[in-house]
Amino acid sequence: MSMRALVNQRFTTLAILAVVIAVLPLIFPSSYYFRVASLVWVSALAAIGLNILMGQAGQVSLGHAAFFGIGAYAVAIGPAHLGLPTWAALLIGALLSAALAFLVGRPILRLKGHYLAIATLGLGVLVALVISTESRWTGGPDGMPVARLTLFGWRVTGSDTWYWVTGGLLLIGAWIALNLDETPTGRAFRALHDSEVAAQVVGVDVARFKLQAFVIAAVYASLAGSALAMMNGFINPDQAGFLHSVELVTMVVLGGLGSVVGSIVGAALLVTLPQVLTVFHEYEHLLLGLIIIVSMIFMRSGIVPTLSSLFFQRTRS
Repeated sequence: MSMRALVNQRFTTLAILAVVIAVLPLIFPSSYYFRVASLVWVSALAAIGLNILMGQAGQVSLGHAAFFGIGAYAVAIGPAHLGLPTWAALLIGALLSAALAFLVGRPILRLKGHYLAIATLGLGVLVALVISTESRWTGGPDGMPVARLTLFGWRVTGSDTWYWVTGGLLLIGAWIALNLDETPTGRAFRALHDSEVAAQVVGVDVARFKLQAFVIAAVYASLAGSALAMMNGFINPDQAGFLHSVELVTMVVLGGLGSVVGSIVGAALLVTLPQVLTVFHEYEHLLLGLIIIVSMIFMRSGIVPTLSSLFFQRTRS
């Protein structure tokens, strides 16, 4: 595919996403739908970052919610205990996540396969444990309130306002991820995904680029965690827990590894399906699991790559 075609494809993807974000409020019957959509945008932002690590660089992480939790608790602890503005706490949370990813990533990213998965799982468990036990700072298992975001005297509140804020963050995150794909860094990530040995042979600094992917994914998760905490006005340790890490991985794999659009679709399904399936009461989780299993059996590459492949096959025939 030529460079011009790639640029057009990225522009089209962003334009469609912007149109979807702009049009959806016209059909929302109540503020509840604004909140659900905001949850989708926040989850999609974290999933896009994780997809850079897993889908592009080919590295596994089962503890990614740790960075989500760091971002969330940064905007809670900063204003409450240190007197920081919420926006400054958000930036500090992103920097802390990047620093932790850099420090921890150097040793654990030398591991491969299930060894790497277990190491990242251990990181997630450790962060969740610290959050749960340091009750003087974090409120412990009960969680803690989060100060509302204030910018230039404007207090950001309301489901409709947060819909646009999180939608804007998602657009920026998607734009960065789409443009990253065709940079030298993005090409190095793809080389790592295909074969670390082959990448090293052609001159790719494997350790450096794996670490870069890990840090980028951590910053995405931290920003998403901060946005969710400020939107809810409250945070608890569940957001940094193992189940949330599994949920983020499921979004990426279900939507399609290596696909930015797939991350958004996966997040939309994982967030909205439980809301839709509540009518089935006690069978809600059973049906959700069944839908995921069936999707992965018949769409092994993920929903978006599989549907895109089918579409292009039909248009060519």
